[in-house]
Amino acid sequence: MATADGLVVVDKPPGWTSHDVVSRVRRIADTRKVGHAGTLDPLATGVLVLGLGRATRLLGHLSGHTKAYDATIRLGQATQTDDADGEVVAEREASGLSDEAIRRAVAALTGELEQVPSSVSAIKVDGRRAYKRVRDDELVEIAPRPVTVHEFVVDTIARQAVLVDVDVHVECTAGTYVRALARDLGAALGVGGHLTRLRRTRSGRYDLRAAHRLEELERSLDVVDLDHVAAENFATYELVGDAVPAARNGRQLHIRLGSPGPVAVLTSGGEFIALYAQHGPVAKAVAVFSP
Repeated sequence: MATADGLVVVDKPPGWTSHDVVSRVRRIADTRKVGHAGTLDPLATGVLVLGLGRATRLLGHLSGHTKAYDATIRLGQATQTDDADGEVVAEREASGLSDEAIRRAVAALTGELEQVPSSVSAIKVDGRRAYKRVRDDELVEIAPRPVTVHEFVVDTIARQAVLVDVDVHVECTAGTYVRALARDLGAALGVGGHLTRLRRTRSGRYDLRAAHRLEELERSLDVVDLDHVAAENFATYELVGDAVPAARNGRQLHIRLGSPGPVAVLTSGGEFIALYAQHGPVAKAVAVFSP
């Protein structure tokens, strides 16, 4: 039986790479055409959106959506990887930090920022992944990049001996590194910091309520069909007449989409054909998904 084209929302377990999850779902779905819309580190758990079949070509348009996380930041220790998987490279007593000072430093890391990603991220530096260069003992410098942290709030502050654990909630644009926020918070407070827990609670419109554990998917593969995915993630435009076969072939359309795009163009029956964007008086195909 052919696997449906659409999305599978996974609650990623700890210790798994995103590629591990993709490999497992490939086996469950019996198809090689599986990809993900935004990596989660092995330490992290939570919402990982996967695309199956034709939906893999839609993932690039979904990966830029905002994301939300619950996390724990440990103040008083800096690590090589900015998270608990890395070796501790510096320690300083953090017990003297006041709750007010911590909250002020968190607030200062909210809004539009120029963030330097972790040196062990998957970002390419001169054609090679940064973490591979670090693994080869190369000095890696990554240029800061603009990100927006819409919300960075403290939930609880727990003190243990010379360390302080801060539970936080973060809502941010795609490309924001929460472990870099942990690092920068520790640096701003002068004690160092790293991430000890990260759980993605939402990716775009998909949250933990839509997510399934892998063992659940083994029993029943729950796929959000492609037509539904398009309608709930993009502005839509219903095509009629000759515009339908034209869109199936990716030809430009003399229509006004009502939005700059990308816009999901559908048949009157709700079938998703393609993503289009407005270019002056015409709409041009961004990607065609009609079989």
